[in-house]
Amino acid sequence: MHTVSRKTIHDVAKAAGVAIKTVSRVLNDEPNVRPETRARVLAAAEQLQYQPSLSARSLAGRRSYLIGLVYENPSANYLVDLQHGAMARCRKEKFRLFVHQCSGRGDDLIRDVMGLIDQTHVDGLIVSPPLSELAPLIAALDQRNLPFVRIAPNDLQHPSPYVDMDDEGAAREMTEYLISEGHRRIGFIIGHPNHIASSLRMRGYRAALDQHQIAFDAAYVRQGYFVFESGLDAARELLTAPNPPTAVFASNDDMAAGVLLAAHELAIPVPQRLSIAGFDDTYISRIVWPRLTTVHQPSYDLAFSATDLLLHSLKDGDSPRTARLPHKLIRRESTGPARLE
Repeated sequence: MHTVSRKTIHDVAKAAGVAIKTVSRVLNDEPNVRPETRARVLAAAEQLQYQPSLSARSLAGRRSYLIGLVYENPSANYLVDLQHGAMARCRKEKFRLFVHQCSGRGDDLIRDVMGLIDQTHVDGLIVSPPLSELAPLIAALDQRNLPFVRIAPNDLQHPSPYVDMDDEGAAREMTEYLISEGHRRIGFIIGHPNHIASSLRMRGYRAALDQHQIAFDAAYVRQGYFVFESGLDAARELLTAPNPPTAVFASNDDMAAGVLLAAHELAIPVPQRLSIAGFDDTYISRIVWPRLTTVHQPSYDLAFSATDLLLHSLKDGDSPRTARLPHKLIRRESTGPARLE
């Protein structure tokens, strides 16, 4: 059987007519290389279909070229967007992404993350919510002196870089939209209590009610956990209560899909008798019927931007500290005018 030998950095250097060190500088995007030389090396590498060895790069650059993404979030749809965003940015710099689901609580969780760092020798970490809100974990990372970026943290004064969006403003905007459609009995399903975003979205919901002189009624609020089943259970309670809501705003799309199933079970037409809104604009919002009105949270872009901040920090030793990304209200078929009674 004929096999094709793997091309090496020596082959690229020979084809480009330069030293191996020059090839290394070009492939690692280092300065002090003439543009014509850089172009010649890149052309030779492409012609030879050369892929640099990660271990060789690690030895040469004293880096692992690995970025870690740590998470503890029950929403699979949200996590897919985060992973894709981080991977896309890593790929541009020829880094690899190591995704790790954290386990345990307290000291066990910190040992889990420190073990990941020791075993993989990642160059830096992207810390997603709710881990980005855990002060003991952030303090442990500070002690390690490992570069890290937080996504949607609660402590905005900490010196590490972070990216976020305006959760409170987005929830307020969605609630105001439902009010503009004539809804006054608006149910709300709170997100997981361990996430700062949950309380911020609840605050936005209440702010919109206050703005329009609609009395807050705890009977229209239920606790959820960012998973489909919690939305389903909450909606069954809300929709079978006396004087049920004419609209339900769930703190993420997974829970909103649960509300939609509950409405179908109870033969409540959507949106003719019940409007349903979610948050995130994840894949599930576009594949259920009716499709969900939702807030587009730029999950992909949040992860892309967080990775960008981290890579700049690794490369330049400094980077912008923060990035707040915009949200957008997405109106689809699951919401409509309140029915006059």
